[in-house]
Amino acid sequence: MIDLWLFYLLAVPVVLLVGLSKGGFGGGLGLLAVPILSLAVDPRLAAAVLLPILCSMDLVSLWSFRGHWHKRNLLIMFPGAMLGLAFGAATFTYMNAEVIRLLVGLMALYFVVHYLWGRHVLQRVAVQPASLVRGSIWSTLAGFVSYIAHAGGPPIAMYLLPQRMPRTLFVGTTVVFFSVVNFIKLVPYVAMGQLHLGAFLTSLVLLPLAPIGVRLGVYLHHRVNDTWFYGVCYFLLAVAGVKLLAESIMAWLGG
Repeated sequence: MIDLWLFYLLAVPVVLLVGLSKGGFGGGLGLLAVPILSLAVDPRLAAAVLLPILCSMDLVSLWSFRGHWHKRNLLIMFPGAMLGLAFGAATFTYMNAEVIRLLVGLMALYFVVHYLWGRHVLQRVAVQPASLVRGSIWSTLAGFVSYIAHAGGPPIAMYLLPQRMPRTLFVGTTVVFFSVVNFIKLVPYVAMGQLHLGAFLTSLVLLPLAPIGVRLGVYLHHRVNDTWFYGVCYFLLAVAGVKLLAESIMAWLGG
């Protein structure tokens, strides 16, 4: 079980933040979790600790957004997601901590750029219908980065946002998608020894925060404009991304 005070100092707000995102407030800001926790522990351990927490949040989110999902998009996205998960599981065993840290850092910075792009460009993009080709490509990428760092939100947003569906329908669709993805991830995480007893016990310590964050997110989803929240969180994500990237480069240069 993790006993670093810095980890818990970061983990408490991170779990609440992920819960807010799962509850439909703050978009895909749950992708902050692994980069920030990786500042204190191995990113592989951070991902393992978060997975049971994510699964418990998914159950609350499924109930909160029951009946609100886009069936055709889900049918398009699930096959690609399974392919991405399989690729993530197959390649994960060949990655050491520094490789994962580098990937997580690069993903964090990419997602910041994606956010800035979305704010200034997405409004001018023509409305796009559901697409088997685009949906398969983005969901495959989402499955892969979701396995590595629970960061599949932005690729799915890249596919779904141009469809301009109602906010609640968009959130509900992503809730169903990532609920299935996360519960499937439990199998290789356990089978490959990534989710070991120490990680699971750490998850249990943080688990009481999960429903609090989700319910708060559902409450804010219907009442608060989250524009300012995005700005603060993506700034934190940029800082974490730069730090992880610098640490991994310095480790390689030093090695």
